[in-house]
Amino acid sequence: MVTVGICEDDPRIRRVLDEALTGSGFETILAHDGGEALRLFAAAGSVDVVILDIGLPDSDGRDVCQALRAGGQQAPVLFLTAKDGLSDLMSGFHAGGDDYLTKPFAVAELVVRVTALARRTAAQVPPSGLVLDPQRFSLRFGAQEVTLTPTEFRMLAALAARPGEVVRRRAVVSAGWPYGAIVQENTIDSYVRRLRTKLAALGSPVGIETVRGVGYALR
Repeated sequence: MVTVGICEDDPRIRRVLDEALTGSGFETILAHDGGEALRLFAAAGSVDVVILDIGLPDSDGRDVCQALRAGGQQAPVLFLTAKDGLSDLMSGFHAGGDDYLTKPFAVAELVVRVTALARRTAAQVPPSGLVLDPQRFSLRFGAQEVTLTPTEFRMLAALAARPGEVVRRRAVVSAGWPYGAIVQENTIDSYVRRLRTKLAALGSPVGIETVRGVGYALR
């Protein structure tokens, strides 16, 4: 049985999605905001597909997706949004999304998309022990916590989602800045230095390693 995590703040839409998916043979877990989604969906294996509204009352759904990825949750994510601009679509994919559906949508199409996403398999990556909170824009390790800027949050999430792997510089930029933004090299370096300082302040066992000419790795 495939389990679908649904995070949608509109109770009417949430109910329609729940009924459509359970009627199609899926199990569902329901969340009404980003904080609840993180509590219910974060554990690896807890859900097979995530449906995530971008316009949540407590946080941006794209930041919630990044926090889930950073915690090791690799289930495919389908974003729901009222925005259909290219920059919105690109930011959703850069945040770790796998598919994108614009409201209003046909329920039958959503079920077909979820079915297709459920066929995908992904190895669960071991979490680094770092916890990213998209509601507070903070980073926790153990009992310690530091505040991050939105850009720092998104850059670090891109690295934490793939611990040990080298993430190309352009992928880190795409995660941290809007689509099409021109970002200077020294700006990126400055943000990386700030993140290293904050990781060290937490006593994190991992840090950001620069792979010259390629990108960065969280190791």
